[in-house]
Parts: sequence; structure tokens; C-alpha cells
Amino acid sequence: MRSEYLTPVLSGLASLQNHAQQWILDKGMTWPAQPPTNKIDLHHHFVPDFYAQAVADAGGDPSGWPTPKWSPSSSRMIMKHLGVQTAVLSVTAPGPCIIKDPGAQANLSRRLNEYAAALRDEDHSTFGFFATLPDITNASAAIAEIAYAMDTLKADGVTLYTRYGPNATYLGNPVLEPVWKELDRRAVTVFVHPTHPVDTTRVNDYMTQPLIDYPHETTRAAVDMITSGTLKKYPNVKVILSHAGGTLPLLISRFLTPLRKAPDVLANWNMGTTHNDAAKAFRAFYYDVALSSSPQVLQTLLDLVPHDHIVYGSDFPYAPSPAYPTFLEDLEAFDFTPEMRNKLNFENAQVLISRLGKHVAEL
Repeated sequence: MRSEYLTPVLSGLASLQNHAQQWILDKGMTWPAQPPTNKIDLHHHFVPDFYAQAVADAGGDPSGWPTPKWSPSSSRMIMKHLGVQTAVLSVTAPGPCIIKDPGAQANLSRRLNEYAAALRDEDHSTFGFFATLPDITNASAAIAEIAYAMDTLKADGVTLYTRYGPNATYLGNPVLEPVWKELDRRAVTVFVHPTHPVDTTRVNDYMTQPLIDYPHETTRAAVDMITSGTLKKYPNVKVILSHAGGTLPLLISRFLTPLRKAPDVLANWNMGTTHNDAAKAFRAFYYDVALSSSPQVLQTLLDLVPHDHIVYGSDFPYAPSPAYPTFLEDLEAFDFTPEMRNKLNFENAQVLISRLGKHVAEL
């Protein structure tokens, strides 16, 4: 069949698949009672066709997770079910780093940011966005896109991935200092999303990277920032950790408890930080509850994290469809005080993104 005939056929099949997936999520799932529409979703991805194609052209997502079909209407549909009034859009890993050529990376970042800004401009109360950056080990390119995204497009913050480059360049690495300095100068809100580790070898065929490696990667990046003093050096940056901080809340005592008895000089020599500085850094992070609203995880956050540092996230559209009604059910059933539920749903996010303060109100 000639390509000019085949292309519209394939396009039509893709559109049909997208509508079918959206129908299953909308009508085929058993949803809990409709919650109030007042949430600000700080972990909500967008996947325009040109980005999905770029990932496919590069051989697919190295994490092993399939790139989902997405459209603005699918975001609006899930927002209605979840009680989300505003979704702050972001591009998940691998992002533009899937392309090795620096120029092509920069071009894809710019195109993604302009696409997100256009969606935001259509309705400021429905969408915002965290800017997408090229590989931040290329400081000049990253800083140029930060400037354009923040000054021209008025982004709500930026997305950083837990690791960059072919090696273990996590977010506390000294090579990234110029980018952190610029983010600090601008007092930017930073959304940290995990990416695949250097070694993507699967334990078995069922264990794609997002299953457990992504939470571990968030922990690696967070502890790297703690031991490198990143948050202490750049206090104007507000850092959101995905998925309740990965495994950080469970492992932080393994790190902090021995430091409690260590003299500061010895602690700095051995670990790059002291007990008090490390504890302060842990509590300085913000933690979203994307795929993390089971009662055990929520209680852990409430026990360890300042209550004004817990924010809502859905991880749409990358989670399996049953995850959305199930985690919503757990979140709505949890015994929060009304004050704490408002903090998590929208008030804490309004502090991070002040422009949303005048938009979000319970409907």
C-alpha cells in the first residue's frame, strides 16, 4: 500500500486506540465517590505526539516503560475524576535527553515548553507547567532554556531528572553547580522526577525500571543533594521529590541516627554533612503523593515530614489505569483533619506556585 494511503489509516487507528483507552479509564473503572474539585496536581505529565515520536525514534524509553497515548482531553477527563482543578504539566524521563545531539535536545526542549505554555495560555486555571530542560551537564544550554522558560513563557518552575549523562551524575554533583546557582538566583520551584539508573538490566521480565528502581533513584539523588549540601548552598530553590520521596523516608533514619552521636567535624569529614544539616535538608524537601497515597505511606509522611511540605500528584498518564481510582480511594479515605487535607490538596502547592492562589477554590 502506498504511504500516502497508509499514513491516514495508521493515524486513524492510533486515534481510535487513544479514544478506547480514554473510554476504559473514564467508564470502565470503578471510581470512588466524586471528591471536591480543589486539588493542584504537581505531578501530571503531558506527552504530545512529537515527543512520543522522538522517544520511539531513539529506540524507546530506556526504562522499559511504554510511552502512553495522551491528549489534553484525557488530562481533563482524569482531572474531573480525581478532583483536580489545576494540573501543572511536566515531561517525565527520559525527556529531551533521549536525543544525544545537544542541538536537537535544545530544540525539543523549546518545542515542549512552547507547547505547554500554549496549553496554559488557553486556560490558566486548568493547566500550568514545569519547564523541560536539555541535559543540564551542558550548563549554558540549560541556563539559556531556564531564562526563556521563566522570562518569556512564565513557567511555574522547572523539571530536573535524578541523573544526567552516561555516568552517575546525580543532582548533587559539582558539575551541576552553575545550574543550581541560576535556579537559586531566580528562586525557582524544581520538580525532581526519577529517570533510569545507568544499569538498566532487569532482574526479570516483569520488573521495568519504574516499578522499584525509580523510587530508589529519587533516594539516590536526594541523599546526593543532602551530602553535597545542595539545599544549604541554594536555599531559595524549593525542591519537590516525586512519589513521596521514593524510599527516602524509610531510609533516612539509617543515615541520620549514627550522625546523631558523631562530632560535627568527624561527620563532615566522613559524610559531607552533620546530623542537624542533614535533618534540616530532609525536611526542606517537598514530597508529592503520586502513586503513594496508601495509608502506610501517608502516615509515614505525616510522622516525618513537615505538614506544609506534602503536595498532591497523580502521575497521569504513566500509571496503570487501575492505579488512579485505587490511590484516589485510599487518599480520600485517609483520616486527615480538614486543615491537613486542604494543605495537601492545594494550600501547600499555592505556596510553591503563588499565581495559583487566586485560581484554586473548592467547587
